Amino acid sequence: MSALSSTLRDQIHPLKAPRPDDGRDTNEIAATVKEVLDAVRTRGDEAVRHYSKLFDKSEVTAIEVSAEERAAALAALDPQTRADTEFAIERVRAFAQAQLATILPLEVEALPGLHLGHRVIPIERVGAYVPGGRYPLLSAPIMTLVPAKVAGCDEVIACLPPTAHPAMIAGCHLSGADRIFRVGGAQAIAAMAFGTETIPAVDKVVGPGNAYVNEAKRQVFGPVGIDQLAGPSEIFIVADETGDAEMIATDLLAQAEHDVRTRVGLITTSRALAEATLVEVEKQLKTLSTAPVAGKAWEDFGEIVVCDSEEAMIAYSDHIAAEHLQVHTADPHATAAKLRNYGSLFIGTLASVVYSDKCCGTNHTLPTMGAGRYTGGLWVGSFVKICTHQWLDARGVAAVAPPAVRQSASEGLEGHRRAAAFRLQG
Repeated sequence: MSALSSTLRDQIHPLKAPRPDDGRDTNEIAATVKEVLDAVRTRGDEAVRHYSKLFDKSEVTAIEVSAEERAAALAALDPQTRADTEFAIERVRAFAQAQLATILPLEVEALPGLHLGHRVIPIERVGAYVPGGRYPLLSAPIMTLVPAKVAGCDEVIACLPPTAHPAMIAGCHLSGADRIFRVGGAQAIAAMAFGTETIPAVDKVVGPGNAYVNEAKRQVFGPVGIDQLAGPSEIFIVADETGDAEMIATDLLAQAEHDVRTRVGLITTSRALAEATLVEVEKQLKTLSTAPVAGKAWEDFGEIVVCDSEEAMIAYSDHIAAEHLQVHTADPHATAAKLRNYGSLFIGTLASVVYSDKCCGTNHTLPTMGAGRYTGGLWVGSFVKICTHQWLDARGVAAVAPPAVRQSASEGLEGHRRAAAFRLQG
């Protein structure tokens, strides 16, 4: 993340600052991941089973989940949980379909006889990593699998740790996974990237995971595509004096319970609200069942900043580029229109991150660590390619060949010059 300008630094006043980044050495993680990738590339399923036993403490015999096992997991799913999962799937599917409808093929005649265009082509095979985590997060497969199916990918596979809750198999099934495999961690990324005897090689890997999964995605990128490199989750709230401290504290702690490294913060123009929120967070932690996680995240990575003006508040928010950004101001739509760096925006006090996390339709796989400055989150467009094409008739050649000939000659590229000039001979 870029450094704050001196002008902005003078206009923000931290009431609670996160602890400095500990600068954890990632060399050990990188080395371990490289070893796993090399082993899976050369030894396939045998290496997958070895690392499942080593890291997940699980003896995996059948790597692929059978049709019978999928049916059993579905039958064991609580009826209300299934109904809620299907509700979320339909909301995500409907929004992905609406998004896909905006991605259109193109054909233009840029000059007489010069025809340019592009096609929207689904990626052939996609692999979704579905994390296990401490809880069965049924929303996770929905966010990665459903948009891929809507995009029209030929095959969508899912990998989830062998220790994952059986309900996660049901979630993958309901979300449309063509095949499901019991493999987690860096070995899952390796298997999807390189292929094994059982797991097919994919063209793109998507989905969040731990530090080892993230590093594995970084190392395989190139031969296969990835969605993004995800860090710990983030939520920030921009608020003026109309903000409600109890609501803000509730939303911050809801996200903080994800992980002890979750980054949570309030950026406000009201010192009174800042101070009230600080008190309210400590109050709510006393009764929150997930306080051991949420409290640690708040202690280490919680942040409250008071800004001199709305302009400074917006500038600091854009500097942070939070994964989730909530807007609690007197005119939230006006404030939202001024913001530009975020993963997903939640406009007004009724738009809580939890709705997007679970079931409202937007995707919860979003950029972290400041990546919202240059990219958005996972969406149906992540699963298609926009590929250009061109065709010319004699009029088009007459228009573009002469400048192409001259440019090639000036660059000393004789082969290029000849190719450009050849079509003028007729």
